[in-house]
This record gives sequence, structure tokens and C-alpha cells, in this order.
Amino acid sequence: MLQEENFERFHFCLENKVSLPGHLDEDGGMGEQDNENPTETINELGVLDLPQMMGNIHVISVIGQVEGHLVMPPQNKTTKYEHIIPQLVAIEQSKDIKGLLVILNTVGGDVEAGLAVAEMIASLSKPTVSLVLGGGHSIGVPIAVSADYSFIAPTATMTIHPIRLTGLVVGVQQSFDYLERMQDRVISFITSHSDIQDSKVRELMMTTGELAQDVGTIVVGEDAVKYGLIDQVGGLGDAIKKLNELIEVGDTANRTSHMADPAHLEQELVETRQMVGDLGLFQNEVH
Repeated sequence: MLQEENFERFHFCLENKVSLPGHLDEDGGMGEQDNENPTETINELGVLDLPQMMGNIHVISVIGQVEGHLVMPPQNKTTKYEHIIPQLVAIEQSKDIKGLLVILNTVGGDVEAGLAVAEMIASLSKPTVSLVLGGGHSIGVPIAVSADYSFIAPTATMTIHPIRLTGLVVGVQQSFDYLERMQDRVISFITSHSDIQDSKVRELMMTTGELAQDVGTIVVGEDAVKYGLIDQVGGLGDAIKKLNELIEVGDTANRTSHMADPAHLEQELVETRQMVGDLGLFQNEVH
């Protein structure tokens, strides 16, 4: 019975030309639509069709827990860093993609995996904008500030707290020194990619009385902007508008630098002389 229903759905999707959303191909461009199994759209998302994204902006979502070197339990929603990193490489190489929008609703996760993603986003040559929706907690903070410009929803929160270790910990001074150095790495990245001061991050990180079972501070919307952690309070429309502005500024700068390039000017001079020579030859033939 189930097979017959699936067959009917499959036949219906084929007749109505239902397609799946686009994807990055091997060259980093927007690949063709995948129509091999249209029932996946129904089973996974409960809809017959999805809006097709044919623009020049790529979207990466960081949701749930940032999964690092250890696989999380199956009931946990996770963002695997080994899935994000190849996308970032493809975005950097793609000629079709002009900007990146990073949407966050994460509880945090693996410190090194989160920092790796944040470092790659910060090193992209293309404009990037981040948007914190719901929450951008723990290691989600460096990912949020790694973009060229950051937004946070008015009701979204960000938790800043000391890093923690799970599993077996050797109770020696070297373990605590390692924790301190790792924490310094996180703070250094945050302060170098936002306007918040080092002392303020440490103050928020070591605050007691806000979290029932932890040390740290929950920062809400406007407060994140006030502290200099996030650039602006806003939503999806604001983020896309800002990213398009950054893309336009980048395109203008590239055109200007190309025109000012000595090799480009020399090539234009050669072409102009050739045109003048051809014009003189044409005039001699007329006379």
C-alpha cells in the first residue's frame, strides 16, 4: 500500500514538474535541479515544490550543536563542520556566488570545530553577513562575529561563558593552563572581529548569578549591539539588503582597481593607437 502511494506521488510530481532546490556543483557553481526523486521534497519538507534560488547569494545555516571530532547522539540536531568547510571552499572558488549569508540558531559545541568554521568565514574574499536567530551561544559567538557585518534578531540571545571540557580530565596544572590558552584564543578572535573590548568579554564570561548552573552572561538583542559584539539589530530582510550593498561596493572597487591597473591602461593605449591607425588607413583609402 505504501509503495502504491509513493508511486502515485512520484507520478504526480513528474507530471507537475516538481523539482528540488539547486546545489553547488563540482566547480562551485549553481548546479542543475535534481529531479531524480521528487518524493524526497514531500517526505522531508511536506511540500510539493520549493522556491528556486537563482541569485548570487549562498546561505549556510548553523543550527543545533556544532559537531566536531566526536559524533553526537542521533537525537541531537547538529551542524557538522566537515559539511560546512567544503561549502566555504566552493563558495570562494565559485564565479556565480558573490556573497555569503550565515544564519545561526545554535547552542554551541566543539570549540576547535567552531573556531575552524569561524576562521574560514573570516578569511573569505567575498562579502559575508551573519544573522543570529533564536540563539548564537558559546562557540556560536565567534562564528557570528566572523562575518564582515553581523545582525541579531531583537529577541535572540547569545550566551558568553568559560569553555568547558567533557570526558576524562587529568587534574594537573597543565590541564588548567591548556584551558586558559584555549579560552584566550576564543576571546582574541571575538575581539579582533568585533568592537567589544577584551576586558568586557572576560567580565561577561565570569559573571555569576545569571545562569543557574553555570558562570557567564546571557546577552539579548540590543545588549549585544550595545557591547559592540554585534553590529546591528535586524532580521532577514536587513541582512540580505546589507549583503547586496557589500557585494555592490566590492564590484565597484574591483572595476575601479581594474581600470587603474597599469597593464590595463597600457592595453587600452595599444588598442587606441591601433584604432587611430586603422582610421588613418581608412581615410587614405577614401581619398
